[in-house]
Amino acid sequence: MTSAPETDTVRTSAADFAPAAGWVMRINPVAKIAVMALLTLGVILSIDVASASTMFVLQLIALPLIRLRWKLLSRLWFLPLTALLAGWGTAILAAKTGTVLVDLGPLTITSYSASMGLAIFLRAMCMMLPCVVLVLTIDSTELADALVQLWHLPERVVLAALAASRLLGLFAAELDTLRMARRARGAAFTGPLAKVAEFFPLAFALLVQALRRSGKLAMAMEGRAFGTAQRTWSRKSRLVGADWLFMTVAFLMAVLSIATASWAGTWNPIV
Repeated sequence: MTSAPETDTVRTSAADFAPAAGWVMRINPVAKIAVMALLTLGVILSIDVASASTMFVLQLIALPLIRLRWKLLSRLWFLPLTALLAGWGTAILAAKTGTVLVDLGPLTITSYSASMGLAIFLRAMCMMLPCVVLVLTIDSTELADALVQLWHLPERVVLAALAASRLLGLFAAELDTLRMARRARGAAFTGPLAKVAEFFPLAFALLVQALRRSGKLAMAMEGRAFGTAQRTWSRKSRLVGADWLFMTVAFLMAVLSIATASWAGTWNPIV
């Protein structure tokens, strides 16, 4: 009676974010992390419009190839808004050199500050877009297998983090259960500060539940030989040709962005 609801609660919602085509889901999570790092490296080394705009155009061209669902794309509305705020702040605070475009007293924007704001906007979009899209296509279990088998990270730490991520949904469900139980017993707080007043009782109850569950999980992992050198893996994680091709394309995109800025003479290294 207790196992089925927990299984439904902790089940990942990757199906809601999964792309229409399954080839991105089959890419190794380690390769996706490498791609995110390469695409970020292509725009983070310099603050200029040329490299950022080149990378942004390349990402827009590659985005339809991933064939993401429109439901997922509609949830990314915060990306341009966040990048716009970063670019706007840079345009206001950057050095006021060049031709004055807007002069409203303390609010002054010049050609140089506007170019810096545009560069920051494009850089932010280029760094956030691939990271958010690829992270949503990473399965937590496959990521844990890849980190231990390919990067040889300590399996105790990785698998403990995997178990914690799997229990996030159960944590939220238990919080709702505790709130309803307090209301049924007449112990719920009322008033404008009710959320603040009930924080400590709920936090203590959740802490007790977390400690009990962590003890059971620790004994179960020890009983199944987690953390020993002779343990075998039921799922083998390896890099195949598609993974290397994915990383190679990302590397070429980064090189092309840097080369475009160098050719245009706008390369402005941050160091």
